[in-house]
Amino acid sequence: MNSSNPSEAPQRVGVPLWLAGEANWPAVRASLPEGMRAWLDAQNFRGERHRCVAWPDAEGGVAGAILGLGAGPSAEPLDPWLAAACPERLPPAEYTLKTALTPAGATQFLLGWKLGSYQLTAFKGEPRSPRLAQLTPPEQADYRYADACARAMSLTRDLINTPANLMGPAELAAAASELAGRSGGECQLIQHAALREGFPLISAVGQGSDRAPLLIDCRWQRPGAPRVVLVGKGVCFDTGGLDIKPPSGMLLMKKDMGGAACALGLAQLLRELDLAIDLQLLIPAVENSVSGGAYRPGDVWPSRKGLRVEIGNTDAEGRLVLADALTFAGETQPDLLIDLATLTGAARTALGPELPAIFSNRDSLLQALRAAGEAVADPLWPLPLWSGYEDELASRVGDLNNVSSSGFAGAITAALFLQRFVNPDTEWVHIDLFGWNSKERPGRPIGAEAHCLRALYELLKQRYGH
Repeated sequence: MNSSNPSEAPQRVGVPLWLAGEANWPAVRASLPEGMRAWLDAQNFRGERHRCVAWPDAEGGVAGAILGLGAGPSAEPLDPWLAAACPERLPPAEYTLKTALTPAGATQFLLGWKLGSYQLTAFKGEPRSPRLAQLTPPEQADYRYADACARAMSLTRDLINTPANLMGPAELAAAASELAGRSGGECQLIQHAALREGFPLISAVGQGSDRAPLLIDCRWQRPGAPRVVLVGKGVCFDTGGLDIKPPSGMLLMKKDMGGAACALGLAQLLRELDLAIDLQLLIPAVENSVSGGAYRPGDVWPSRKGLRVEIGNTDAEGRLVLADALTFAGETQPDLLIDLATLTGAARTALGPELPAIFSNRDSLLQALRAAGEAVADPLWPLPLWSGYEDELASRVGDLNNVSSSGFAGAITAALFLQRFVNPDTEWVHIDLFGWNSKERPGRPIGAEAHCLRALYELLKQRYGH
């Protein structure tokens, strides 16, 4: 349901559900019926984070339940992940929130519950849909936002989780085309001779695979509105090319199109919530494979911008395909250019898997995006475009190399490489993300993760939503 009026969300009455943090547990306990207090005391409940306790009624059903919010300073659950434990840990039933929340808190709680209901079952021989606890949408929640956001994040997760044998460049293009078709946009595929002539770096990276490379160009035009271009890295599988990865390095490489998946999810969210922007989505979709036709270390390839790039390492392919796409994006002089990519292991070494690195040619944009992420519990962290490292990309035979001459500051040198293909007059932010949960947590099972969607939507809403 996409109504902007929260009252139009489904209205049902269910089992009462209370919230309690460790700090306010004594006050919450005192407000509960005596029988419930005794039950919770017997369970030694103290408001621990993600702890769910239900108590029975006389007929063996569920009379009520409580969720622990942990040791935070506030009982207001502005972090959606606090609610994510409920769908699986509470007995299957319909629950109605009894704790009063602000509209922002209720919206985040509803979103977290929806995110906690995500299941990946499509690739099992006999898919099963386990029974999950359901939440009556709180009246004060923004149901439209929570529902659209949860579905956008599920789309992103589904795309990343899809095995690479079922998600190549053509399948990624089909997903983008389907999104454009159902949301009032149009989708063009640039491929074959047009790709080789106009986007030589994209073509070079993909030429070693039987699955032909292409550039996906989706547009939702709104003449006169601020123009925003999203660019998502769509490397559907990355062997490393002739600089081949070890087996352990390839295990997660189906997620190397995570930037494209996040960009697609964000585009869906922007369209469903009808933000007043002129939107373009570009996805260079390739498979980096090993064959007699693969591009080689030591090759020199032209780019769409005209710069000639020496290939220092074929496993640094993501920045190559992004370079041509960023050049193309800048030709229409957007108001804001955003690229998302699973680009470097160096960003993960620096910040870990949960904290995407952000770079920008505008300090004010970095600050605004970081603040937007903090506001919706979708964190990002700035790293510098340190010009002192630019000489690390020098080439003796071309205009620049695609990798650094040293092993240091890999995320920064990758961002500096991309900056060479961005118009300095264009506000640009580059996001180096992981796109994966490497450990099991409520609402975040091991597998794909939709990083930055909520933070970027919040930024764009603040900029263009008035």
